[in-house]
This record gives sequence, C-alpha cells and structure tokens, in this order.
Amino acid sequence: MLPVARVLLEALSHQPLLLIMDGSTVGRGCMTMMVSVIYGGRALPPAWCVVKGKKGHLSEDLHRALLAQVQTIVPTEATVIFMGDGEFDGIDLQADIRSYGRHYVCRTACNVLITAFGRTFPIGCLSLHPGQARVISEATMTQAQYGPVNALAVWEQDYEEPLFLVTSLNDAAQAFACYRRRPYIETFFSDQKSRGFHINASHISAPQRLSRLLIASCLAYIWIVFLGVSARQGPWPRLLHRQHRCDLSLFQLGLGLVAYCLCEGLPIPKGFLPPPLTLSAGSH
Repeated sequence: MLPVARVLLEALSHQPLLLIMDGSTVGRGCMTMMVSVIYGGRALPPAWCVVKGKKGHLSEDLHRALLAQVQTIVPTEATVIFMGDGEFDGIDLQADIRSYGRHYVCRTACNVLITAFGRTFPIGCLSLHPGQARVISEATMTQAQYGPVNALAVWEQDYEEPLFLVTSLNDAAQAFACYRRRPYIETFFSDQKSRGFHINASHISAPQRLSRLLIASCLAYIWIVFLGVSARQGPWPRLLHRQHRCDLSLFQLGLGLVAYCLCEGLPIPKGFLPPPLTLSAGSH
C-alpha cells in the first residue's frame, strides 16, 4: 500500500490535506484504526492498523504510533490539518502533531478542564444557547495545563447540544469548517461494509490477515472513486444518473460505471488514482 499512499498524498497536497483518524470494527473480534484523507466528499485511506479488540476507544499510544507512520509519507511542504472525535484529544497526541509542524481540530468532552481568564473550569460550563458560538484563545487544557490551545464551543441551531473543540488553528471559522468534514470517514466505513464491499461479513479474526484484506479493499475503493470521477465526464453522466442533478457519491458513481460497462460489454476507463480536486466546504 505504501507506494500508492505516498503518491496519493503527493497528488492531493496542492491544497491542505485534511486527515481524519477513526476506528471501526472489522472481521471477528478486531478493530481497525484508520487515517484517511478527504477527497470530493469521500475519505481515501492511505494508512491503518488492525488490533484485537471490540468496539470502543483504543489507546493514545496506538493513535500516536499510527500518526507517526503517516507523517513519514506526507509531503514535507504540505499543509496538514488532523481531525478526530473525542477519542483523539489526548495532550500527547496534540503535542506530536505540533512537533510535526501540523495543525489539528479535535472534539473534546464537556468535562475537560480549560484554564483561561485566570481560572480553571470544565469547557461545558461555557454559557451557550442554540445558534451561538464562543472561542477561548490561548487557553490550556486538563490538569496538566497543556497548551496553548484554542477552545471552541458551537451550538448549531438544529442540534440538541453544543459541540466542543480544541484546535491549534487561530481561525475559529476555519477550524469548525474543517471539523464538519470529519464524518466523511463514516461514509468510508459504510462503503467498505454494508453499502459496498461487505468486509464486515468476514469471519477472519487474525489482525495481520485482516490488515491484508484491507489492502485489497482499500485499493479497490480508491480505484472505484477514480471511476466515480470519470463517470462525471464525457458521455457517462447521461447514462448513469439523472440529467438535472446527481445524488450519487463518487463511490456509487464508480460502482455504477463498472456495472454498466460489464453489462454493455464496454471497456472500463483506464486509470487508478483520482486526479487533484479543488474542494469547497459544500463538496459532496
């Protein structure tokens, strides 16, 4: 996987690389910790590890080790923003990211201690109402007083509770816009499982064998996304989806293109890696 992962990250490094880390169950009694890079509303997988364990949080040491591996293949000159949910707000992981010269935006729990304005308090104590946001700059967090960090509390109008983030970015709007893309890795897992390759049906219980299975499924995933990009060009759009709008993801378009070519006896477009793509906040 290494040659493909390296070239993939180089191809996308013309703009900030948004990396997401998250875990999911695979096989029988195992979990994978995956790092993905955002591309066109999907999360493409350059690196992962598989360990024994049921659904739940994995250790911060494992997070740090996987991120250290990814750091070796990320182009030195690239701008990188790491994202994770509340499992990835450990201060040692934050320190590692900063030591690499990268940025991060991670969710944190409402009971995490923040020190600012000369006092220490749980971040969830910030006074907030639906539709509001608050930013605390140059704060420290936890009893270890790690920092400086920027703390961000956002309560979107349509949600039942606020979201709390810690970030190294000084631009709060940029930090929140990046974090809103974190769920893209959830679509990757569903594409690997129930909506795509069904690797969740595997009964393999050996982490090394599951890791090898993921090499095959992740290479196939990247190829299918490439075909999804191809399906938006030339004669394919009028053959594969509605003319006035497209509700299909790149993955669904790619699968549709393969199925159409096989049914009609047509050659499948040649290529493998998705081309560089300029992403906007509304890409999907």
